[in-house]
Amino acid sequence: MQESFPRQKALTRGFRLGAPRAFRISADREVVLFIRSDSGRNATGNLWCAQPADQGSGDWIERKLTDCDQLISGELPEQERSRRERMREVTEGITAYSVDESFTMVAFVLNGELYCIDLPEDSKSPLATPRQLTHEGGCIDPQISPNATHIAYVHNNGVHCIDIESGSARELCAPDDSESNVTWGLADFAAAEELERVRGFWWLPDSHGLIIERVDESPVEIAWISNPAQPKSAARAHRYPFAGTDNAHVQLFTVDLAGNKAELEWDQELFPYLVTVNTTGSAPTFSVLSRDQSRLQINAINGTATTHVVTREEYPWHTVQSGVPRLNDHGDLIEIRPIDDSFRLCINGDPVSPREIQVSGVLEISDHIIYTGSIDPTSQEIFSTGIGGLADSDGFHSAVVNKELMVIASTRLDSTSTLYQLVRTNEPHHILHTFTNNAERPSIEPRAEIHVTGVNQLRSVIIWPTHHVPGTKIPVICAPYGGPHAQRVLQAGLAYCSDQWLADHGFAIVITDNRGTPSRGPNFEYAVHNDLAKVVLEDQIQALLDLANTFPDLDLNRVGIHGWSFGGYLAALAVLTRSDIFHAAVAGAPVTDWALYDTAYTERYLGLPDENPEVYAATSLLNKAEGLGRPLLIIHGLADDNVLFANTLQLSGALLEANKEHSVLPLTGVTHMTPQEVIAENLLLTELRFFREHLVGDD
Repeated sequence: MQESFPRQKALTRGFRLGAPRAFRISADREVVLFIRSDSGRNATGNLWCAQPADQGSGDWIERKLTDCDQLISGELPEQERSRRERMREVTEGITAYSVDESFTMVAFVLNGELYCIDLPEDSKSPLATPRQLTHEGGCIDPQISPNATHIAYVHNNGVHCIDIESGSARELCAPDDSESNVTWGLADFAAAEELERVRGFWWLPDSHGLIIERVDESPVEIAWISNPAQPKSAARAHRYPFAGTDNAHVQLFTVDLAGNKAELEWDQELFPYLVTVNTTGSAPTFSVLSRDQSRLQINAINGTATTHVVTREEYPWHTVQSGVPRLNDHGDLIEIRPIDDSFRLCINGDPVSPREIQVSGVLEISDHIIYTGSIDPTSQEIFSTGIGGLADSDGFHSAVVNKELMVIASTRLDSTSTLYQLVRTNEPHHILHTFTNNAERPSIEPRAEIHVTGVNQLRSVIIWPTHHVPGTKIPVICAPYGGPHAQRVLQAGLAYCSDQWLADHGFAIVITDNRGTPSRGPNFEYAVHNDLAKVVLEDQIQALLDLANTFPDLDLNRVGIHGWSFGGYLAALAVLTRSDIFHAAVAGAPVTDWALYDTAYTERYLGLPDENPEVYAATSLLNKAEGLGRPLLIIHGLADDNVLFANTLQLSGALLEANKEHSVLPLTGVTHMTPQEVIAENLLLTELRFFREHLVGDD
């Protein structure tokens, strides 16, 4: 019996297993490190390296450095589980690693136990055996010093440091016995969930000390997360910063190897969010954001002192981009700023990237600055200030760079595979090596078409059934995400496999990136300021109507909508307020009242609840329950610590009070992700049955 696509997707964890990832490059030594599992159904990542096979041959070979099945591992610490949830990590084994500046040694953790391994000098050198450095478990996020003499790691909420040669370890900083809500070396919730920073400590370039974050969660309110399926188990206390409430108190310290601490001071009342810490360039830097996120203060670290560099004011909010802000080796400030309705790469405040490129991140600063950006918002390209484009204009490309060596990951609209290739930045089209990709090929081949609609030039995808006969009207399922800082319409075929599977059961799938989504410039992004509902839904409807005018096979009398997280909010909003357009909805893990979501995300777009109560009322689903006149299925994980299950309970209660029939599917033990194989498979089948019943009439 042929395996179904939902089962294949579940067993491969969305086809992510087996793909190489977490690349690190040394151009000086000509070595590339990465993580890869042995097959598309093996979740255990091992550490690999690629090096030239022979001097002058031009060939590179890949060798496995570790075999996790042969290493002793402990129990995964609970804080590491939480950290992986913030990172949306679905793999096992080695999920991250650290390497010294000269690429002589790597440190990693395997389920709480710390290991290090010497790197081979060349492809002919014998492989070393990993050395286990701890035996008590509980090790989190090890970072090797630049000079490869020490490894720092988090253990029992404190930062410890081990001397690699002697094996002796010491505690550098840790909470006192009375500080039950304090951690050292771990990123705070707001940073990890919303500001794209998952690390809480960093080595100084001279290896004589570290920069360490101290987090006190005492001011943060407690959300209790329970498992009703296990009534004998106690509820878990989860510090959750609801919109309008107190955040964690965050501090930064320099700490030497003897444990001596000096605080890096800034005005934490004005700038409560620690956004970035960067230790490269002429001096280490850190940046902090105001509560309303309109002011970003950039500071340099000189010894144990903080020096103010500049404060940027950007209304309505500062957009966090990867790799910036930081200083180059000459002391110039590298940033990405909104100028002339474009996100521009800037040096000392002046733009150096072309206006037509929407810059999304900085990859490398050396002789040239290499960065990612988009001209076509459905693609992503690699650019250099000295050379120009370093990747094809078609497709979606990401990269890791060190000096003149670069690994480019490329995918296209007409392919479900990703190509990982090693090139030189001055010869980007000469391939030095193509990395083996063990990811499994999906049994589905998407037929995605990208279209542009309306005055806002919205990008949409239509996915037709594989055997659709033109002239035959078929029901439509809209499948947006719709929220800020995420896109669904991309030149990446793998992104549409689940949509094609659903389409092949007799539906046309329509996906639209509305205003508020990235790669279109500041004004397009800022259009959702104080409005996460009206603008978003208007764009979805307008794109659908425009596409139906062009493609009359789209049956507007049978339109469904589904989504997860913000997409779940949007799906529920659609049937609650526009039942004339949408006839059935599946809302997965939806935010139903923005006062129930976290500070850093919600307040960026809607402000404080006490100051903007009308904005929160206008975007809440709870006061729209009377409008439900269509079938609605709400799906939510009971263990979700990002969008709390309370969102679904409160919406269901409001619908019950309004005498509105609806369905709720609670997922026991499931967080905001759904990596569990049986659940991931059956969710797809459940949604299919729901739409067949309500849009086609099948029982």
